[in-house]
Amino acid sequence: MEFVLFIIVGAFTSFIGTLAGGGGLVGMPVLLLMGVPVHQAISAAKFSNTISSFSSFFVLFREGRIGWKQTLMLIPISLFGGITGGSLASALSEKTMTAIAIALLTFALSLQLFRKQMVQQRPAAFPKKLYFILYAISVYDGMFGPGQATLLMYTYLSTGMDYLTAVAFTRFQTFISCFGAFVTYLYAGHVNWHIAPFLATGSIIGAQISIRLAQKLKKQHLQIILNTVTALLIVQLIWKAVT
Repeated sequence: MEFVLFIIVGAFTSFIGTLAGGGGLVGMPVLLLMGVPVHQAISAAKFSNTISSFSSFFVLFREGRIGWKQTLMLIPISLFGGITGGSLASALSEKTMTAIAIALLTFALSLQLFRKQMVQQRPAAFPKKLYFILYAISVYDGMFGPGQATLLMYTYLSTGMDYLTAVAFTRFQTFISCFGAFVTYLYAGHVNWHIAPFLATGSIIGAQISIRLAQKLKKQHLQIILNTVTALLIVQLIWKAVT
């Protein structure tokens, strides 16, 4: 019956991650508490996130939220950023990564709380400076930085996108970066196929429920969820840093 727990963990993690990011900070500790070795836990999470991210992105893509033209430019940014981050990972300690996460998430939350309401833009209207920011977040994700999807959400929302379009771009970029990370773990032999498929099954369920719920909620409610999850992530990271 342990496989049922993996499905539940995958569903809850993906549900939170799709709505507001940060699902890994919920699922990863649970997997470790269940006795899953850290490399197997990360590889299983990357496998499940690859599949669930694409599944939630595809729902919004099929509904016309974004098109392939807008997403194609994210592929080299995400892949190259992930490779760069993976190369830098060994140079930074876990405490340093946690401190970076706290600073970035606090900054993003502050901007979101105090910024003026922006006029909605077309999804394709990316400012040039956004490319570097997206690359930097992909580098951060390559180093297994916590809250990566949350940072992407804030970045896309800052351009004036509506919430669901920001979710679509975030899930696509997460799909690309997680796929790259999973391939490296697969090559290294860290994938446990007794865990990953069940976690992925739950992740698909959680992503589909989450994306459909997001379509029914008002913008104000979605914003409250994002800000609340971000605040909780910051508290969790601070607690982790001082204990």
